[in-house]
Amino acid sequence: MPRRSEPQARTRRFEEEAVEALLAGYKTLPGVHDELVDAEGHPRAHWHSMLAALAEMGVEEVNRRFQAADRHLYRSGVFYRVYDDPNGGERPWPLSHLPLVIDEREWQALERGLIQRAQLVEGVLADIYGDGQLVRSGALPAAAIAGSPDFLRPMVGVDPNGGTFLRIYAADVGRGPDGSWWVVSDRTQSPSGAGYALENRIAIGRALPDLARSLNVVRLASYFQAMRAGLTRLDRSGEGRVGLLTPGPLNETYFEHAYLARYLGFVLLEGEDLTVRDNVVFVRTVAGLKRVDVLLRRLDSDYADPLELNSRSRLGIPGLVQAIRSGGVAVVNAVGVGVVEAPALMGFLPKLGQRVLGEAPILPNVATWWCGQKAERERVLDSFEDLVISPAFQRTLPGLLDKGSVIGADLDRAHRARIKAAIRTRGVDFVGQEAARLSTMPVWCNGKLQPRPFILRIFLTATETGWKVMPGGFCRVSDSLDARAVTMQSGGRSTDVWVLDAGPTEQTSLLPAVDRVEIKRQTGPLPSRAADNFFWLGRYIERAETTLRLLRTLMGRLSSSLEGGGSSLGGLVSLLQLWGAMPADLATTKPARHALAALTRRDLNGSLPNIIEAARHTASVIRDRLSPDAWRTLADLSLMMAEPVPAATAEPDAYERSDRALRALAAFSGLASENMNRLAGWRFLDLGRRIERAIATCRFARTLAGEAPTAGALDVLLELCDSQITYRSRYVMVESRAPVLDLVLLESVNPRSLAYQIDAIMAHLDQLPGHLGDEPPPPEERLAARLVASMRAFDALDFDDARLREIEGQLMELSNDVAERYFIHRQPVETPWDLVS
Repeated sequence: MPRRSEPQARTRRFEEEAVEALLAGYKTLPGVHDELVDAEGHPRAHWHSMLAALAEMGVEEVNRRFQAADRHLYRSGVFYRVYDDPNGGERPWPLSHLPLVIDEREWQALERGLIQRAQLVEGVLADIYGDGQLVRSGALPAAAIAGSPDFLRPMVGVDPNGGTFLRIYAADVGRGPDGSWWVVSDRTQSPSGAGYALENRIAIGRALPDLARSLNVVRLASYFQAMRAGLTRLDRSGEGRVGLLTPGPLNETYFEHAYLARYLGFVLLEGEDLTVRDNVVFVRTVAGLKRVDVLLRRLDSDYADPLELNSRSRLGIPGLVQAIRSGGVAVVNAVGVGVVEAPALMGFLPKLGQRVLGEAPILPNVATWWCGQKAERERVLDSFEDLVISPAFQRTLPGLLDKGSVIGADLDRAHRARIKAAIRTRGVDFVGQEAARLSTMPVWCNGKLQPRPFILRIFLTATETGWKVMPGGFCRVSDSLDARAVTMQSGGRSTDVWVLDAGPTEQTSLLPAVDRVEIKRQTGPLPSRAADNFFWLGRYIERAETTLRLLRTLMGRLSSSLEGGGSSLGGLVSLLQLWGAMPADLATTKPARHALAALTRRDLNGSLPNIIEAARHTASVIRDRLSPDAWRTLADLSLMMAEPVPAATAEPDAYERSDRALRALAAFSGLASENMNRLAGWRFLDLGRRIERAIATCRFARTLAGEAPTAGALDVLLELCDSQITYRSRYVMVESRAPVLDLVLLESVNPRSLAYQIDAIMAHLDQLPGHLGDEPPPPEERLAARLVASMRAFDALDFDDARLREIEGQLMELSNDVAERYFIHRQPVETPWDLVS
């Protein structure tokens, strides 16, 4: 027996020593609660397994796994936007690799307190927008409500669809010095972070899969399942059409909007996608108007309707408030609920608990004094240096609190005097709050554990049986040890939250059982805005490829000793100038410098950086419909365009840059060709490419294959149309105008020919939605039919300058007709089943 126990003892000793090495230098701040160790510096029981696993893996293996988690987030395209970033704002998602671990018993207590808090906030909202008894009785000052820009008078007396103002509630919580949880702020407007919490779970779960299973970490899917079920129950039409209303791709959490829309099976919508008809909300799709009964709102309430709320809004839907009043749509959360987020109300909520719920609050919130009341104002002024001074309603107060909250003691004498004077003259704009330090949790830093402040956002969703709490949350971790606030905008990181279960975890999933999966071959309606962006993405990608082919060919000719800058260069230069990609004063400098200008300058409308940026912006609007690989290809191409230019530029530099960019574009085209389902989105993408390529081919032929083409011009035309190999295999001779034109214009099996593009355009139009039985074909189909007939009626030499210009004009007219029919919707297609009430 002793011999068997000795190895075990050595193993335990080794483990203890490894854990001690991890904790070496882990120094917490005095008077601050830490999640990992107690006041004596001993690890807490529910962290033992985590520490032992890290010790067993060793520093190198832990680093390797965490790097893999970062790569997963990068490959998935997870990002957030920093508004004041001069480099475009999009940054990779910053993951703090160690999860916050909470044991089952503590979580249950926190859960009970948050459910009670959600019930209290819902009750206060019902009173504010209902009979107003709290104000009438004096329990809640009227100015604390009316002073908030989030209090929307048009919503007073409007019963929320489904009976509750809040369907999703979140609270930011932290710990006090004694380890008890406190509510730091309430999130009701459109709480963000749930989608990022899900991505954090996936990334860290991949890094530590065995540990997550052995600790019985509760899964998050049950929360999202309950949220989706609650929203779909509000759908009165029975079509199951729920939209996620986003402000658009410039919002800091747009990735989350797109991610949740995909994950939950909702349609990602912007305000311009929607219209109100007879108090019912419809989404404009390529197949006409489709009713939407439920909108999960992710834009601020006052921007939701420019008619009755903020008239400056370009993000909302005119008439939405009237549709809500009439019960024509359910908006989640209800418009106007942001009023309870104001710090001014936080000081009243603990006392309102007894009045609204008949019980004292389980979770306290940060002590808050609203300066709109005399006694509270004097208290704040007397204790000014010890308190956090915050705007009562707004995020900032220009000229006084430009960055939001400040600690009184941190202000200089002049600034302190200005704020005190403002509090005395207009105290309703200010609150004073207890200056509490955030508790800390461990982070992995240089192969060791270090404490860092954190704040935890926990989400709840309303169900038929009560509130469902997400078993985890969105945890933000500061990079600074003495931080008093943590935001992603100011450089914080984020991590997963592991709630431990004493028994085996429930294997909940949003996926249906394998034997109950309903077969579907459509992905729902395609909004007109998305179709428009697919169409123009295709055009921009093809335009970029055309410009790059012109540049590469020009550089190749300049570098060729056979050409030596001969007569064929004039056609290439004129084409680049026609595209707006090259300066007009070519004769004054080397052509190579001008070619490089087309690759780098942003003051030329047709330059590559401008075209690629237009493509990237267009793709960002339909990011939820593009694969991460496709998006990253565009992002990489944009970075390539921003690379510095060599001081001494020569033809090979410009040629190599063009060639690299062409390969990147080929990767995007390959992804679209091989990975996208042949549904309406892909058809509009390819339709845009075919129209743009057909126009370019006409211009190539007009410029390079006139009645008396210059030397080498026909060879350049074959190169631009990627048809040299085919021509040489058929005609072992110098280029002749008739066979060259036949190959690049009329050869129906040549994927670069004009005829091929027109046949593809016709095929796409035949498959697009909106065909109305035996009625006459729409203008774009009639125009495409005439183009097809032209390709079959004429010989190659019949395509002179006038005829090619005519075809160019018809292609542009066809593009406008497609936009008129599918994107603009000046005369929407309204069929009886679209307008069912």
